[in-house]
Amino acid sequence: MNIGIIVFPGSNCDRDCAHVVSEVIGQTAHLIWHQDSSLNGMNAIILPGGFSYGDYLRTGSIARFSPIMEAVIDFAGRGGLVLGICNGCQILLEAGLLPGAMLRNKNVSFICEDVYVRVENADTPFTNTCQSGQVLRLPIAHADGNYYTDPVTLSALQANAQVVFRYCDKDGHSMPSMNPNGSIDNIAGIRNAKGNVLGLMPHPERCAEEILGNQDGRLIFTSLLASLIGNAALTV
Repeated sequence: MNIGIIVFPGSNCDRDCAHVVSEVIGQTAHLIWHQDSSLNGMNAIILPGGFSYGDYLRTGSIARFSPIMEAVIDFAGRGGLVLGICNGCQILLEAGLLPGAMLRNKNVSFICEDVYVRVENADTPFTNTCQSGQVLRLPIAHADGNYYTDPVTLSALQANAQVVFRYCDKDGHSMPSMNPNGSIDNIAGIRNAKGNVLGLMPHPERCAEEILGNQDGRLIFTSLLASLIGNAALTV
């Protein structure tokens, strides 16, 4: 499978994602520059973490207008699998591929630490090798990870099982005290209504190998691969 990883000015997890794609799940990783306008036969797309355009405006708001995003939006609109991690999640929100917005962390500081998240929906292309209720330990590294949306949209996310990950403790209890950044409803990751676009703030690519002491993040990538293999893969 050909998996494209979009590289924006300021991306810093693109090579990490490429490593996991090629060395952990054994697929072909393609680094795609943000000024390109075509996805050139990709089966899935990853928007990696980093600080696109230095976060000089609102996080992800400039990257959203990069030429490649028109192709990403079109790809997603036709059912292609798109995964946005940290800054990639922020870009998906700015592009309107996911609802809501990111605010500054509640403590107004950059947070870099391991957190626990609970899998709320294992019936997605990105979590099908997980189990509902499973707790994963994943690292976060962001200053603007405080997810917010209006009450009507939040109710729709909850009703339609679009909340995929919630911050929790190691035993799976999702309490306000276990919320590292103030996100509404302890949300750590959401999908779109169609289910083919996922944005999450934790970094699964940073914990996908035994040598790193934690392989929980591997499940996100093995789920993505299982979805591609199990379905007729859309390419652009």
